[in-house]
Amino acid sequence: MTPETFRPAISLVATANKRAAVLDLARQAETLGFSGIACPSLGAAMGFCVSLAHATKTIKFWTSIQPIYYSHAIEMANTAAHIHEISNKRFGLGLGVSHGPVINRLGATTATPLADIKTYVETMRAQERFSGELPPIYLAALRNKMLDLATEISQGAIWANAALSNIAKQLTRVQTPQNTDTFFANMVPTVISDNLSEAQAIHRKTLVGYVSLPNYRNYWRSCGYDEQIDAFEKILESPNKETRSAEIIAAMDTAWLDDCTISGDGDTVREALWAWSQAGVLPIAVMSSTSGGQAKAVNELFEAYSN
Repeated sequence: MTPETFRPAISLVATANKRAAVLDLARQAETLGFSGIACPSLGAAMGFCVSLAHATKTIKFWTSIQPIYYSHAIEMANTAAHIHEISNKRFGLGLGVSHGPVINRLGATTATPLADIKTYVETMRAQERFSGELPPIYLAALRNKMLDLATEISQGAIWANAALSNIAKQLTRVQTPQNTDTFFANMVPTVISDNLSEAQAIHRKTLVGYVSLPNYRNYWRSCGYDEQIDAFEKILESPNKETRSAEIIAAMDTAWLDDCTISGDGDTVREALWAWSQAGVLPIAVMSSTSGGQAKAVNELFEAYSN
């Protein structure tokens, strides 16, 4: 396989009032041979996955990521087993503990991320005798403890906004038996544009929210970006919240940004997505566009792989 023949996975959000159109994009991705469809939680992922089970025939798809606090583990097992069966085993269930702001908004009672997700998966497995066979389960991972747990109790791990420079190092700690289909993927913010500065500006806006989350800052610090994280944390400690986002954007180092995102023309993007695959991780292209919304961005990716 080469950068020209390789096809990444693609992230699709079932946007309100545009769900039928997004299913059309999914069918196009299937026709063009893309590796899979990742379904983020902000688009009612489980409902979208039910639709994908019926609207597509061969392409694999998975949640990326469904927060465990959204529904009880028993109901999740029942729904996941249903989609797994109806889709002819093309479905994967990506689970995660989400982030502090989401947990606080839900009013969820938590212990620790590791303990919570381990209990959740155990409860799902116990329900399997009633629900039917469960799909492969993947855990949201950034740092090593969650990656270790993912390889212990699930069939894989999914990163988001990971650093390409660090991923091979993380994977060296993974001990998996031979002949197993352990799944590793990363959600990569991607913009196809000849105007590099405009593409990077979109990424900077995208990553502002993640910078505010301690788990992401700790992850990027573990990747060797201490100076960058120090700069972010100094801004976050400032009492002036009105200018915080603009200051964070201004403080974003281009080397750090390019390590976690992809920007450039079609050839550059194909090469960058291929590099992720060669590092041992399936790239999930999370598309944005300098001149439109999700449909425009996704079609720009389709065009890049149609030439």
